Amino acid sequence: KWTSLPVHFVFAAKIGRGRVVEDRRSRHCPYLDTINRSVLDFDFEKLCSISLSHINVYACLICGKYFQGRGLKSHAYTHSVQFTHHVFLNLHTLKFYCLPDNYEIIDSSLEDITYVLKPTFTKQHIAGLDKQGKLYRAYDGTTYLPGIVGLNNIKANDYANVVLQAFSNVPPLRNYFLEEENYREIRRPPGDIMFLLVQRFGELMRKLWNPRNFKAHVSPHEMLQAVVLCSKKNFQITKQGDAVDFMTWFLNALHGALGGTKKKKPSIITKAFQGSMRIFSKKLPHPDLLPEEKEALLVTDEYQEQMSESTFLFLTLDLPTAPLYKDEKEQLIIPQVPLFNILGKFNGSTEKEYKTYKENFLKRFQLTKLPPYLIFCIKRFTKNNFFVEKNPTIVNFPITNVDLREYLTEEAQVTEKNTTYDLVANVVHDGKPTEGAYRIHVLHHGTGKWYEMQDLQVTDILPQMITLSEAYIQIWKRQDSDDDTNNHTGV
Repeated sequence: KWTSLPVHFVFAAKIGRGRVVEDRRSRHCPYLDTINRSVLDFDFEKLCSISLSHINVYACLICGKYFQGRGLKSHAYTHSVQFTHHVFLNLHTLKFYCLPDNYEIIDSSLEDITYVLKPTFTKQHIAGLDKQGKLYRAYDGTTYLPGIVGLNNIKANDYANVVLQAFSNVPPLRNYFLEEENYREIRRPPGDIMFLLVQRFGELMRKLWNPRNFKAHVSPHEMLQAVVLCSKKNFQITKQGDAVDFMTWFLNALHGALGGTKKKKPSIITKAFQGSMRIFSKKLPHPDLLPEEKEALLVTDEYQEQMSESTFLFLTLDLPTAPLYKDEKEQLIIPQVPLFNILGKFNGSTEKEYKTYKENFLKRFQLTKLPPYLIFCIKRFTKNNFFVEKNPTIVNFPITNVDLREYLTEEAQVTEKNTTYDLVANVVHDGKPTEGAYRIHVLHHGTGKWYEMQDLQVTDILPQMITLSEAYIQIWKRQDSDDDTNNHTGV
């Protein structure tokens, strides 16, 4: 029976053995002015603070804590009675309730809270992200540029933060993950946890680019918990990791979770970053053999040069060996090398020796296809059985107009229209190999300005300062790549 009341209406129904369930709805809650937006933080795991359950969790909008359930004797109900906190949000259904009265609140003034919990982006909004540089004001009063947002360093996760920030500034990747519809329907095998990475990365992208944030930074807590779980604890929040190792795993894991395969099925990852090369490989005789034995082996088929084709998601650039000893005058000089010198590895003629456990090979490389976004990893670290060594050599590089045509095969030089790249992200490692810290330089496409981010710190930086750093990972954008990747919706 429906009963009219001045503030709300009651729906009563008999269920089972005479139990009566009431559903009260109200458009006017007297407690809305008790909500404290400054304590609301939806970046952390959605767990009840008492039972530690993920199921049916509500956020108290007065103190910011999470509680399970809203029925009689539930943790949220008890909290509302004990502390007279009355307004709660269901973190799954995004519905608001007043407890202990247990009626749903429907009020348009709460829409900013649901948007911070679950930001959404229209195609028009996404299309305009790189066309303007408007500063937005967060609820806490700070101003920020969406996308140029600090990430919490929970304990030792700066190695992951810089990679996540770099990828959030690659437009086709960002645009794909800002729209959940692009990957919501991807089918995964039962029990497969890897899709969690896709969901959490999408959530993080939407938070980083949210123009209506309550604060000008984001915690990657849920994203990193998915990383710890999906990598089987190879990458941790509490232990410093290597940014290149993390990036390699993350790119491949995302590609697989999006349904991509090694050869046939592409994903947004391969569409943005995958290029291809030819590898020429020649086996070398063992150095301990006699000269005549070596000569005899070199004419056999096994020791002839073989050619293979291979795809890549990034190119590893080798640094020249840093000098072991410096004379008195050179003590303060840090070795430097031009970017084009270390790119020589891919000119098709430079040979490099590679040693495996049993065999040695001479290899040379030549590029056959350039991707819209090209990642360079500058090999700063060498590991042996005892310790990790870091090469501090500074790489001198221009920020724009790096032309890679000379590293392509002759056929590819004919077919590849544009081979010129501009830098969009530069990850830097400072300090010792095992206890150093990471920071990142990113280009904001809307303003054309460069920013440096180190965890929560965000500052603008002059482009000429970027080249003085110990660059470790770089992302370069092909000058025509707006046309062929920025319009991605599905894959």
